[in-house]
Amino acid sequence: MENALGIIGGSGLYQLPGLEEIEELQVDTPFGAPSGPILRGRLDGRSLYFLARHGPQHTLLPSEIPFRANLWALKALGCSYAVSVSAVGSLQDHLAPGHVVVVDQFVDRTKNRPRTFFGDGIVAHVAMAEPVSAKLAAAVADAVAHCGGTVHRGGTYICIEGPTFGTRADSELYRSWGMDVVGMTNWPEAALARECEIAYATMAMVTDYDCWKTDETVTVEAVIAQLQANADLATETVAHLARTFALDESDPTCHDALAVAILTPHDAISDAARSRLEPLLRRYLP
Repeated sequence: MENALGIIGGSGLYQLPGLEEIEELQVDTPFGAPSGPILRGRLDGRSLYFLARHGPQHTLLPSEIPFRANLWALKALGCSYAVSVSAVGSLQDHLAPGHVVVVDQFVDRTKNRPRTFFGDGIVAHVAMAEPVSAKLAAAVADAVAHCGGTVHRGGTYICIEGPTFGTRADSELYRSWGMDVVGMTNWPEAALARECEIAYATMAMVTDYDCWKTDETVTVEAVIAQLQANADLATETVAHLARTFALDESDPTCHDALAVAILTPHDAISDAARSRLEPLLRRYLP
């Protein structure tokens, strides 16, 4: 099975210009269908898979995204690394619209989302102290800078349920906690990627100042314009990353995340659980 890079496109990024030898894949998973077809192709000669998180026509609310199906499908197709491209609101003055934050931490404020592959006869507790791949995050940040973007290395992404944006009180509360950006889609995505042993990083692309900055009015027109500008930078960044990132090197902090996480004795794991999680468990179960 190939060692490939997966790109999960968020708001404003529904296709990947420059992708060649494209094959549209419909992947069946034990967790239902992914958000849409997964595009397999080559970018500058490197294997790459692309999935539009909200669907090709942006038809899925954040709470409707089939996160487990998306990550299971990328894992089954051979993705060992995945980059999430995500639109976010800024909670800090210095993180201006148009900037990119390569976050390294998450806080979960979601309420209604399945957040693990485990259960139903198999127990695992995966460490999440470092939820992103430092190696991949550094490569993403370098690629953004190479493409002329303003990049901030590190930061905390607070994930809310949505689909409504938060109140000003919410925004001020998150600022008081030291959060950097707010979004609706990167959790449980980051946790599921780790359970899949996919090294994961987020390119959080700032569209606005959320609602805490009272001297600036956030309009739909301004956000859409910023989304389009962000999509151009994201496309250039992904192309540079595809050219330069060494996919053949392992990141043991992520690619071995299940090595000591499975608590259920192997002989007690049901055939149904083995079948359901085969892409995740094949390294560990005889």
